[in-house]
Amino acid sequence: MLPIDIKQIRCFLEVCKELSISRASSNLHLSQPALSKIIQAMEEELGVPLFNRSTRHLHITDEGKAIIPYAKRLLRQMEDLLKVAAELQHTHAGNVRFGLPPVIGSSFFPSIITAFKKQYPHIQLTIVEEGSRIIEQTLLDGHIDLGITILPLDTDQFDVIPIIERKLKLVLPINHPLANRESVALSQLRNDPFLMFSKGFSLYDRVRDACIQAGFEPTIIQESSQWDFMMEMVAADNGICILPETICVHADLTRCAVVHVTDPEIEWNLAIVRRKNSYLSTAMKTWIDFIRSSLGSDGALTVPGTTRNMSKDDQ
Repeated sequence: MLPIDIKQIRCFLEVCKELSISRASSNLHLSQPALSKIIQAMEEELGVPLFNRSTRHLHITDEGKAIIPYAKRLLRQMEDLLKVAAELQHTHAGNVRFGLPPVIGSSFFPSIITAFKKQYPHIQLTIVEEGSRIIEQTLLDGHIDLGITILPLDTDQFDVIPIIERKLKLVLPINHPLANRESVALSQLRNDPFLMFSKGFSLYDRVRDACIQAGFEPTIIQESSQWDFMMEMVAADNGICILPETICVHADLTRCAVVHVTDPEIEWNLAIVRRKNSYLSTAMKTWIDFIRSSLGSDGALTVPGTTRNMSKDDQ
């Protein structure tokens, strides 16, 4: 039996994902006949059929389904090998694919990314903007190297480096009956309409779980991936929202009130995460160290050239 190569594995997984030779060949920038030959050669080398072509639509055989997890693992290992080889040539060069939730990106990262690219121009930093839950799955699938997500997290699957500890705060329309309070118990909001982050964001789960802990299921009138849209909706008296305190510094206090949430307080603790025991390149280590030094020991933004520092005392 001839050895299976990385190209065959990548082609096999792409066809499994698309269930179409046409779409897979387009994604891989191959002709359909070329892709078909690669799959056929792989089937011959393995001695089992991977796809059922007897029907109008392409189906993965039981043998093919059994091979998928091994193929994914092999592909990740081969990609790690190539990263190591590349790093041996360039100490401060390489690629880092980094998952970043939009709410976190807008709070801290524009200035950090700019400063990093100036200091390390030979490290290619690719930002993948998704909610925390999607980032976690994308890490497990091997499509990104590192990501930011909200704790707690399953440490059996991820290596975790905590970086920020914050609270979530309540944003109310300025004319809301509770707008002049210093703090509001979550149970007092049981009759209010909530604006929430989309379900792909762990903040959706965090806020909803806290409401349930306070004794009610929140009435969600709108989901969004954009905190500024949510804040504008609140300012226009279209509901309330609960946001990280680092976002609340942007609230228009002539139209909104920002109030502490109690019973329970809702924590917003962030960490840099990667797949458990996955390869950590020099470029990745450099990026992690840069983030940690930029945020400081207390999570305050300390990148030179920023207009303000965001620390725990922002609110």
